[in-house]
Amino acid sequence: MKRALFAVAAAALATLSGALFSLPALALSPRPAPLAAPVTLTVGYQKVGHLAPMTLIADDLKKMNIELKLVEFVRYADARTALLANSLDMATVGPADLAIALAQGSRSMVGLMGVGSSPKYVIGRKGVSLENWNDIRGKKIAIAPGSAVWFQFAATLSEKNVPYNSFTAVNVQGGGANFDQALKRGDVDAIVTWEPFESIPVIEGYGYFAKNLEYGQSKSVGAELGLLAANRVTATARRDVVQRFVWAYVSSMESLAASPQKFAEAYAQFTGLPLETSREAAKPIKLGGVVDLEQVKRQAAAFHKLGVIQKDVSGEIAAFWDNSFLTTARGK
Repeated sequence: MKRALFAVAAAALATLSGALFSLPALALSPRPAPLAAPVTLTVGYQKVGHLAPMTLIADDLKKMNIELKLVEFVRYADARTALLANSLDMATVGPADLAIALAQGSRSMVGLMGVGSSPKYVIGRKGVSLENWNDIRGKKIAIAPGSAVWFQFAATLSEKNVPYNSFTAVNVQGGGANFDQALKRGDVDAIVTWEPFESIPVIEGYGYFAKNLEYGQSKSVGAELGLLAANRVTATARRDVVQRFVWAYVSSMESLAASPQKFAEAYAQFTGLPLETSREAAKPIKLGGVVDLEQVKRQAAAFHKLGVIQKDVSGEIAAFWDNSFLTTARGK
C-alpha cells in the first residue's frame, strides 16, 4: 500500500496542498486601532465556500487603515508556492502544506489558524452501490492526487486497512467541476472532491453521499478544510498588520457561523453559485475551527509514513506554528 500511495504522491508532488476542531464562538477583543499610515496586505485565497468570510472583511480592514488585495488561486498548492516565494503576505492553504514546505527545506511559512471543518463522504454515482468500504473494490474513483481531500481519503484507507490498489484511482486535474462532469458522464463510479462539487451531483440527482464511506475523521488528518498561514517575514516584521487581518477574519467568520442564512448568502456571493446550491453546500460546514498543534504533528508523521513527504518533520512543526494572533484577537 505504501508503494502504491507513494506512486500517486510522487506523480502529483507539484499539486500537493489540504485537523480542524470546531470550537464554540468566543468573544472577540475590541477592534484594533487604525494603523498610523495606510498599508496594503496581499492575501492568496481559493473561491470555496468555507472561505466566504473573506467577502466581509475589506470594510473592517479599511477602518484599520489596511487595503486588502486578494489574489485568487485554484489550488492550495499554488497559493503555498506563491507564499513561499514571498509573492504573498498571507494565504489560505491546506494544513498539510506546512509539513510539505518544511520537508522541502523551506522555512518561509507560519501556520496561524484553521478556518472550518466538515464531514467528508465519497460521492457515488446514482445506481452504484457503496454501502461499505469493501464496495470500493473494483470501482473507478476520481481523485485529485496530492490534494487536501486525497490526504484525508488515503489516511482513512490506511487506518481501515483497505488496500489502495483495491480500486482504480482515476486522476483528475483542474477544478472540482471536472469531477462532477466525469461522474455525470459515467466515466467513474465515485468521486473524492470538495464542496460545492460534492453537493452539486446530489442536488442535480446523478450522485449521492455514500455516508457509510466517511473519510474526514481519520486520526492522522481529521476534518480539515484549510489553514490560514502567513509569510514568515510578514508575520514578524508586519505583525500589527497580520493581527488586524486575523481579527477581521475571525469577526466575519463568527458572524457567518451564527447565521446559516447569512453564511449561505455569503457562500453564493463568494463562489458565484445559485443560493439554493450554496445553502445545501454550506449545511455540513462548521466555521470557526482551529488546527491543533498535536494534530498537525500527527499529520506530518502520517504523510511521511505514507511516503507523501520524504522527511518526518513532525518535530519541527511547533517552531512554525503561531496561534498567538488568534488568542490575541479573542482577548486571551
